[in-house]
Amino acid sequence: MEGLSDDVLVRAPRAFVSPPVWDLAHIAAFEELWVWCRVGGGSSVYPELQAAYDAFETPRPARTSIRILNPAQARDYLALTRERTLDVLAGTHSPDADPRLLRDGFVFDLAAAHEAQHAETMLQELVLGAVTVVGVGSDRVGSDRDAPPARRSPITERIEVIGGLVTLGAAPSGFAYDCERPEYTIELAPYAIARDPVTCGQYLDFVEDDGYARADLWTSAGWDWCVAENASAPAYWQRDHNGDWSVRTLAGQRPLEHDVPVCHVSCYEAEAYARWAGGRLPTEPEWEWAARGAVADLTQANLGFQRSQPAAAGVFPGVSATGCRAMLGDVWEWTSSEFVGYPGFRPYPYPEYAQVFFGRGYRVLRGGSWATQPHVVSATFRNWDLPERRQIFSGLRVAWDLP
Repeated sequence: MEGLSDDVLVRAPRAFVSPPVWDLAHIAAFEELWVWCRVGGGSSVYPELQAAYDAFETPRPARTSIRILNPAQARDYLALTRERTLDVLAGTHSPDADPRLLRDGFVFDLAAAHEAQHAETMLQELVLGAVTVVGVGSDRVGSDRDAPPARRSPITERIEVIGGLVTLGAAPSGFAYDCERPEYTIELAPYAIARDPVTCGQYLDFVEDDGYARADLWTSAGWDWCVAENASAPAYWQRDHNGDWSVRTLAGQRPLEHDVPVCHVSCYEAEAYARWAGGRLPTEPEWEWAARGAVADLTQANLGFQRSQPAAAGVFPGVSATGCRAMLGDVWEWTSSEFVGYPGFRPYPYPEYAQVFFGRGYRVLRGGSWATQPHVVSATFRNWDLPERRQIFSGLRVAWDLP
């Protein structure tokens, strides 16, 4: 957020997102609550604003019409909260603190993961608001100058995955969110999955084949959305009078690169493309099993805002045990699975993180994006959103049934 004007920080580009200044103070309020108050035994600097910064109590459309801190106050709140967090880290603990919050540093991992998630949310808000960030593409945030030349990639390499009895979910040790646990066992039928996420060039073939005008490719709900939105391409794509395509990014409007993964598609669009390609979206278990062994390492995956957009396949060397590329980073990948709890799920440390969204039509996304911090993403991490959402850095990977 450094260098952005207050006008940018206080503006919500759409009713379904927050102004970035809300996220800034929400990060501070969350960290203060769980570290300073719950573990350190302290009290909040702004007790009268805790409801305003509770994501569940104050939905996004209300966040521009209530009293919240201005940008300078939000930054001061963040700075003070971090000082207090370091005090708790150094040993300032309340005798009444829940020992589970301190076990293996859980509460600090929780605060770090939460901040990383909202940092990505703020980047989504900036792209949605057509904010051009000075310095994107420079060494400050990474460069795309070493990407291979743009070219069409019509061939999708498929990897056949042997099915069987598999164990999924996060292991008992180490940090994970409650919805990633407990581990569970499931029988997977054999399937095939694309080695790489769908590229812009591949998706452009779908667009030019009238994919947005063919109701037979869409689910009923997806077609209703497509018609209501008058959708004809992914979010932020534009076509000029010469027929050339460009896409809006944090670096401004840029020519469409055919070899980079397509981004900012809804689950409805992802389903329609997969059907057009003769396949389907992978289920959540299929995606996770194909991703096992993928490493959230900045040398292996396009994570941590190294670049201002997804990278072409092969730029980063990371592969999963099955041979799939870019399972972590680049774009979040839609699955066909609804967001529900695993068998034996127990909420901790609060049910509002995940449990309140179970069974309400949210779809699971996996893998992280170029804007995701590596310490928060893994092959078991679960993201979710409504199927119509496409302001998120979302793409897809196709799967196919095997005989």
